[in-house]
Amino acid sequence: MNNRILTLSLGIGAILLSSQHAFGQGQNCAAHDAVVTRLATAYGETRHSIGFAADNSVVEVFASDETGTWTITVTTADGTTCLVASGQTFEDMAATLPLAPGKDT
Repeated sequence: MNNRILTLSLGIGAILLSSQHAFGQGQNCAAHDAVVTRLATAYGETRHSIGFAADNSVVEVFASDETGTWTITVTTADGTTCLVASGQTFEDMAATLPLAPGKDT
């Protein structure tokens, strides 16, 4: 078990290092299409969710169902997409949220 965790940690570190190299020295940003293509081809990640932030940027979560890796990106209005966070052991959850106080249904 510990060997697997170590291997996964090293793999994630390699992903982060290669992402930095791919998207520019010290910057984790590129055109949206380039980022999506890189996440799909290099890591098998596809978009699992999307939403708008208060500043009109688009936040997306990409993940691989096979490896469990995940990446969160933010895309600005000019189409620049930046990697914000990444990790491992992604899991889709279909949990039902509790009702707000005073709601019957």
